[in-house]
Amino acid sequence: MAATGTRDLLGAQLRDLIDEFDRQEEIRRIDGVDWNLELGAITEMLALRDGPSLLFDHIKGYPEGFRVLSNLTNNPRRVGMLFGLPKTAGGIEIVRTIRERFTEMNLTDPVEVRSSGFDEESRSGSQVNMLDFPSPFWHEHDGGRYIGTACVVVTRDLEDKWVNLGTYRVQVHDERTLGLYLEPPHHGNLMMQRFWERGESAPIAICIGVQPALLMSAFLAIPWGVSEYKFAGGLLGRPVETVRGEITGLPLPASAEIVIEGFCPPPSQETRLEGPFGETIGYYASTPDQRPVIHVEAVYYRRNPILVGSPPLRPPASSSASYLFRAANLWNQMERAGVPDIRGVWMIPSGASSALAVVSIEQRYGGHVKQVGMAAMTGTAGAGLVGRYVIVVDHDIDPSDVEQVLWAVAMRSDPEESIEIIRQATGAYLDPRIPPEKRAAGDFTMSRAIIDACRPYRWRDQFPRPVGTSSELQAQVLRDWPQLFD
Repeated sequence: MAATGTRDLLGAQLRDLIDEFDRQEEIRRIDGVDWNLELGAITEMLALRDGPSLLFDHIKGYPEGFRVLSNLTNNPRRVGMLFGLPKTAGGIEIVRTIRERFTEMNLTDPVEVRSSGFDEESRSGSQVNMLDFPSPFWHEHDGGRYIGTACVVVTRDLEDKWVNLGTYRVQVHDERTLGLYLEPPHHGNLMMQRFWERGESAPIAICIGVQPALLMSAFLAIPWGVSEYKFAGGLLGRPVETVRGEITGLPLPASAEIVIEGFCPPPSQETRLEGPFGETIGYYASTPDQRPVIHVEAVYYRRNPILVGSPPLRPPASSSASYLFRAANLWNQMERAGVPDIRGVWMIPSGASSALAVVSIEQRYGGHVKQVGMAAMTGTAGAGLVGRYVIVVDHDIDPSDVEQVLWAVAMRSDPEESIEIIRQATGAYLDPRIPPEKRAAGDFTMSRAIIDACRPYRWRDQFPRPVGTSSELQAQVLRDWPQLFD
């Protein structure tokens, strides 16, 4: 493979991906850290410096080879590499590539195989000890250690039998007990509710270190009834390989490093205090509470297992660069709604993946900007998490360049005319701006704003010409003076 990146890495096994990132100087090995806060602090501090992926070994209190990998895909550069783009690819080019892949792919059923790599070591029953793994204490005010931050949680619907994969947080309580945090709308929660209503424990599996396509599929908003195995197969262009779980019968990804099988009893029978945990929005928005537990029946892992961690980080750092996928989904969503001439969509990382959306358009008619803003605020892509602001800019503005966006807001908008407030919009439980009295009443509604940072449509041709070197002249200078821009 060329050093610039030409091959799709979505289907790579984790260790092959590490080798490739190593060749491209996108990973750093660190020995001797403490799992208690130190590992998490290093992860956050280097993410804020746009550093490489981090592979920790010789972790204090653990044998050599029991490793933790963090910051795997937390910046656009490494996400673009997964899709076969060069490291130099720009933000909008990456979003456009993701969007096109989502649009062109065909859902593909998984295929069951007889063996996997994760069964090199196994423990069951009384032999299980979840403390054998160096699960980090990620943030200083967390409620405990978390083994599940970049995991794929596998559940099956009791009635329709389809399989869901979700990325949910998993806390380590003790040797054989884990804690699980699920918000009510999550498909995994809805599936387990059906078991719990019958007084049954729900089968569940936590899979860590899977192929990138599976991990990405697990944190995307995919419609009810569509298995993430099918979606990941579509991304790959071939079936995902699974093996049948010995304890739960669930299909487990053969690519995993670590697999945990167990059962989740009804919360009416058993819960434990879970959390708090630092959230993607950069706050502790969920309080400690009695939440479901998982009784671990078996754990399987490769020799020298790699525990992949993707702890939420304070913006603009990101644990997974999920804003790229939200932007791609939003772009597709608006086009399906019939909004024309979209030139780019971006989620500003400081907005915690979704609070600050920017849409670049070529204006075609009066009201086009408002149509874009309203379309961006509807549906799962626009309304997800804390979709606070939509900024609409002209097509000459790169929506992924925050300085250009702020220039457009400062010079092309008028506060009185250019800001549209939408009241009583759908909110989110994790929104730190929900007042305590509304939260206590279960009212999570919020306001949203559309900021028109475009030249006014009626007199856009009379708007002053911007200063700057044209793209044609820039290309000529680069041809004639390449030594100045090496």
